[in-house]
Amino acid sequence: MRLTPPQITAIKELAQECFGEGTAVYLFGSRVDDHRRGGDIDLCVETYESDIARVLDAKICFLAKLKLRIGDQRIDVVVNYPTRRRPPPIIDVAKRTGIRL
Repeated sequence: MRLTPPQITAIKELAQECFGEGTAVYLFGSRVDDHRRGGDIDLCVETYESDIARVLDAKICFLAKLKLRIGDQRIDVVVNYPTRRRPPPIIDVAKRTGIRL
């Protein structure tokens, strides 16, 4: 996994702060592979929050605070929440191929 311990800590702490306790975060994509270089940070967040407006606010909060904490890097975040009718296929891919932080 190509994240530093401080980056992992920041991701986990800020996910809990912005999305709420019990939030799970998965790193997926190129950063999971130690033999690759570069690439953005692809994160899948699973939250218990079901209100879509709060989920969107939490996503903005998370991205803004994370960039302040780890620096301006390319970060992609997909969010899964209980009231989502049809989660995009990327959610399944992230959970199947990613690493839970």
